[in-house]
Amino acid sequence: MTQYAVHEVYPYLRVKRAAEAIEFYKTAFGASELFRLVEPSGRVGHCEIRIGTTTLMLSDEYPEMDIVGPETLRGTTFSIHLHVDNADAWIARAVAAGAVVTRPATDAFYGERSGSVRDPFGHEWLIGHQIEEVSYEEMQRRYTALMNG
Repeated sequence: MTQYAVHEVYPYLRVKRAAEAIEFYKTAFGASELFRLVEPSGRVGHCEIRIGTTTLMLSDEYPEMDIVGPETLRGTTFSIHLHVDNADAWIARAVAAGAVVTRPATDAFYGERSGSVRDPFGHEWLIGHQIEEVSYEEMQRRYTALMNG
């Protein structure tokens, strides 16, 4: 049997106004830009940024190739979770840079304080920090209790 190995997983964001998005991620999340490929027209064909120890890739939309982002789709199907040292401070930083709070920070049953923001380009970011160690069994117990009202 042939073995296959996954070496890394990179989220790849598609956005309108990629150059603006890169600057937003630098300001809001402390991203550093690794490199960028730009067409003569100015459209960003590929960029890699690092937030913490994670690399994200992004590009401008290419509607002629059916590569579009959340603004064009009028929504997104996923969120990116930033595990940080202080969720409230990071949410405030993102809002100051132009994000919109979609869920204020609260303490959650799974032992994290977290909230969510939508960036100006339509992507959702769940921002949280650990407030207690919770076993999987206890997490399930709390979740069941929460769902039972």
